[in-house]
Amino acid sequence: MSRRSPPKKSRTVSVPFPQTPESAAAWLKAHGVAVAQIARDHDIPYSILVDLLRNRLQGNYGKAHEGAIVLGLKAKLEDAQ
Repeated sequence: MSRRSPPKKSRTVSVPFPQTPESAAAWLKAHGVAVAQIARDHDIPYSILVDLLRNRLQGNYGKAHEGAIVLGLKAKLEDAQ
């Protein structure tokens, strides 16, 4: 019978603003945070986050906009005012 370890408590991580796609990717790597984990924590498709980090999306609408905020590419609405 195999033992399962208890599930780890997930900590919701957001990259601090302001970032460029390159600096956001470097921040994630330096802090040991996986893009897939951020995608799961924030309910954002992994492919959107990868496209934001590769500078293929600008993050203007919907989930891409939410992803840009999580990656520190855009300021949160309450921070901008």
